[in-house]
Amino acid sequence: MNNFLLKKNVLKVSKFLDKSSLNCKLIQLNETARSAIEAAKALNKEVGSIVKSLSFKDTDYNFYLCLVSGDKYLSEKKLAKITKQKITKANADEVKEQTGFTIGGVSPFSHKIEPKRIFIDKNLNRFNIVYAAAGHPFVVFGIEFNQLVKFSRGEIVDLTI
Repeated sequence: MNNFLLKKNVLKVSKFLDKSSLNCKLIQLNETARSAIEAAKALNKEVGSIVKSLSFKDTDYNFYLCLVSGDKYLSEKKLAKITKQKITKANADEVKEQTGFTIGGVSPFSHKIEPKRIFIDKNLNRFNIVYAAAGHPFVVFGIEFNQLVKFSRGEIVDLTI
């Protein structure tokens, strides 16, 4: 099996977690976690405890990261209302350019270019521990919801349908 824990982007996330004194262990999966359903299955956890990292942009090319519960769907209408901007979903190339990560491995932390704002779906608060991508589709980490909020500097909002 490949050692995905040694990938450059995974090491970048690991370094952030260590530097922040977050007691989070990276988990290398045997199966991909490109989607919340795949991650939940691989971890044997509820889909809602999986953090989907979704990138959006406004007409001024400002980027927003939305951390959404795996069992919910983001409402672009609500996001546009919160940002007071016309919002569109970022494409795969834009996500890579902004975050440094490929879709399926976008971490809540350690982005190449910091998003204008980070929004956290209030539904994630149902879980004490949530699971987020750690820079690669085969690597995740568990983190307490409150730590996710604190260290991402995210705003808890109602983002979902």
